[in-house]
Amino acid sequence: MKNKKILKSDEEWKKILTPEQFRILRGKGTEACGLNEFLKKNLKGKFYCVACDNLLFDSEDKFDSGTGWPSFTKPATDTSVEYKKDFSFGIPRTEVLCWRCEGHLGHVFDDGPIPAGKRFCINGEVLKFVGEKK
Repeated sequence: MKNKKILKSDEEWKKILTPEQFRILRGKGTEACGLNEFLKKNLKGKFYCVACDNLLFDSEDKFDSGTGWPSFTKPATDTSVEYKKDFSFGIPRTEVLCWRCEGHLGHVFDDGPIPAGKRFCINGEVLKFVGEKK
């Protein structure tokens, strides 16, 4: 069932994730700026969590924010992600987590394009892209 939470130990996650994916998803890390393959590509399809296959974002909502990370104006559904207050850098931010596996995806900011005004700044390393069928 896709709408059920998936909770695993660190050892279980390490068996299915690359070291970089584990560092980001489970350790709340950040990938290097400007290097992710999804950053500039104009793709048509959907983005899923690499850990649990939860639908996260739609390519229709992707935009070039100029920040160096893939950015989206909104999640794919109201239940794709969850939010948590983050004070890790001494300033208040809103962390974005995968709803299903509770993995760290990135952060959301209030400086995105109109009308939503949101910028979901997401680590591309933890996204799996599935293109539209033609």
